Amino acid sequence: MIEVSARLPRGPVFLAGETLRCEIVFTNISRDNDLEVDTVAWSSVQLICQCSVSESRVQLPRTQIMSAEEASSTGCDTSFVPNKGERGLTVLCTKPKILFCDLKLQPGESRTFEYEDAIPTDAPPSFRGQAVKYSYKFIIGTQRPGSATKLLRIPFRVMVMPGLNDLSVYNETDEIRPSNPFLHNQGKENSVLDIALQVMATVTARKAPHSYNITNVKGKVAKFMLFKQAFKLGEDIVGIFDFSEGTVPCVQFSVTLQSEEQISEECRRKPGQGSAITSYVKQQEMCLHTVRTYINLPIPLTATPAFMTDIVCQRWRLHFEFVTSLSAISSAQDLAANAEQGGQWRGPATLDVETMVWDLPIKVFPTNPLHASSRKNPSRLCRVRPAAAILGSEPKISAVSEDCLQEDWHSI
Repeated sequence: MIEVSARLPRGPVFLAGETLRCEIVFTNISRDNDLEVDTVAWSSVQLICQCSVSESRVQLPRTQIMSAEEASSTGCDTSFVPNKGERGLTVLCTKPKILFCDLKLQPGESRTFEYEDAIPTDAPPSFRGQAVKYSYKFIIGTQRPGSATKLLRIPFRVMVMPGLNDLSVYNETDEIRPSNPFLHNQGKENSVLDIALQVMATVTARKAPHSYNITNVKGKVAKFMLFKQAFKLGEDIVGIFDFSEGTVPCVQFSVTLQSEEQISEECRRKPGQGSAITSYVKQQEMCLHTVRTYINLPIPLTATPAFMTDIVCQRWRLHFEFVTSLSAISSAQDLAANAEQGGQWRGPATLDVETMVWDLPIKVFPTNPLHASSRKNPSRLCRVRPAAAILGSEPKISAVSEDCLQEDWHSI
């Protein structure tokens, strides 16, 4: 019996444009008294991205994407069809790479193969929305002589950083690169990850704060200050409310971090179909007679940054709700000023209020893939169980790492 295990040394999160590296181990786990040599005819690896849509909301043109059933219409059990049995439509499929042919293993012997392949820069990100889902897997196909092909599916997560399609823009030439006589110039080009981290740091850096006056038809409610409008996954959105200059009493406010999933017009099932809103973090406070307060909303690492494809577009926003009073409310300071020996303030039993809403668009970018995959052990191991399932009599087996699956299903 042959056991196949796959390991992602750096973790299951990558940026589009990076190179995915994996260690694949084939082990003959037969007992020592069984002296038969086990043979594997061939093994091949390929990356795919599947797109699943809600049929009640999305209508895809059949001429643009080939389905898994059409791709596997050969009907041959011995051919390597990576998307065979997968749900949805295949939107990305790299060229298969052969690991070996005619591998013979003695009982207890194992062989390790290294696989690497570049993720296209124009690939969609991993995403799980209410109407559209993008999921990535790299497929290991293996076959024993005279048997059907068995597939090992390992999920991973892909994040997309806009502006990395042309890396030559970020790699400076020797003529324009500043020279330093104290540094040894090796003339090495920056990697995709290094360039992406530089771009992330630049676009999400704190610049001049943004100030907003929140008003309604009766006057000014508050002043809101946001230190920046571009954030990375895992960062905290910090803002300050100033009610000192407000002329309309605000009783309560709430702020919710939301993403908006909008289907393109040519793919909508209904003409007047609206967007799907997903809420992540909410902060709610009572603010009557409050002079200043702040908000702090963390962006989940498992969320998907803003992106746009031919099918769907995702944006981010802060959703505000303010509960204001229709009449003036006296404060304890007003009572103390009119009374000789001070006064005691008691809140009214009932209030006539109205609610006003406000949506503030923000930008959310990816973070360092190492940070996104470091919540648990950074060494991810995906192993088949039982060992005989890959090359035994069962039709197929999907080996799924719990860590990989969790990463994959929370961002898409």
